[in-house]
Parts: sequence; C-alpha cells; structure tokens
Amino acid sequence: MSIGIRVKVSYPITPRYGQPQMGHAFEEVLASAKKGEEWAWSQIYHSVSGQLVGYLTLRGSPEPEDQASETLLQVARNIGSFEGDEDSFRSWIFVIAHRRMIDSRRRTGRRPTTVELESEHHGEVGDVEQEALATLSTEEVTRLLEILTEEQREVIVLRALGDLSLEQTAEVMGKRVGSIKAMQRRAISRLRKHLDALGVSP
Repeated sequence: MSIGIRVKVSYPITPRYGQPQMGHAFEEVLASAKKGEEWAWSQIYHSVSGQLVGYLTLRGSPEPEDQASETLLQVARNIGSFEGDEDSFRSWIFVIAHRRMIDSRRRTGRRPTTVELESEHHGEVGDVEQEALATLSTEEVTRLLEILTEEQREVIVLRALGDLSLEQTAEVMGKRVGSIKAMQRRAISRLRKHLDALGVSP
C-alpha cells in the first residue's frame, strides 16, 4: 500500500500523477530545449516547477521560488550535456536543486527553517509501508517533519512531493537504494508511532 500525505503549501504545486506528462513527446521537447526554443522550455517549466518549489519549501529554503529559478537556469546552461529519458531528466533536475541547496547552506551556515504553508497539495509515497497518513493541518505536518532526522525528512519529501522513485531518490541523495529504503522505513515507523501517540487514525 502507499502512504498519502496531504500538505498545504502557498505555491501552485501540481502532483506529477495529476498532470499530463511529456511522455512520447519528451525527446522532441528535449531536442527543442537544447536549441533554445521557448515552447519547449515552457513545457519543461510547467512539468517540474511546482514540485521543485514545493520541495525546496519543505526543505526549509528561505527563498524557494528564487532557488527553483536558479536551478532551472543551471538546467538551461547544462542541458546540452544531458542524455536520458524523462524520469532521468526529473532526477537530474532534483539532483541540481539538492546540491544547490546544500551549497547554499554551507556558504551561509544556515540550518533548514520551518516554513508556513497554505494552499493544498496531495502527494503519495509509493512502495512503502502499510498505513496512510490522515489529512493533517499545517502545524501538524510541520511538526511531523521536524521529528525526523535531516536525511529521513529528505527521503520523505523527495518521495512524497517530488514523486521520485526509490532509485531516483537514491541518485539525488548520492546513496544506495538499500539505504534509502532503510531510511524511509525508519521515517515511516517514526511517523506512525507519533500519529498513534496523537490518536490520529491512518
């Protein structure tokens, strides 16, 4: 079964499974983007920007929209060297976002911050443990994320909001799939125990 997480965010997040994917058109979009064609970049932007901003928001970026824009600018600079399918492309973008976020924290010495969240997003973590997390308020979601370790939080956010596979999450974090599975399992167990203590039914 899967674990559903309903998060309220102030940005226009659209779940991956809730919007048309480029699919068979990806190769054409990629080739056109490499040539600098505006329509192709518009397609790329609309397919990833919402989740990218949401990911950066929940990872404590003080300026998620700016950091997402900087990530996509780097994608534009480096796209000529990219080879792969649409899933690999999404992973590549999140790898860039993750590295930029880590570099920014190192430069400023800033720890992740808690961000107030407002409008609604619903995402699912696939291929995980049994229960589903109930719909939670902003404060409860924030509190839940804060009980996890930094790496556990990263796994949950990439899986739930980025809708990345275990393999893609491992690539972003520079770890083995087995390590990601273990961190995810511990995170879900910790979240479940916390929900049980709060008397929240999955």
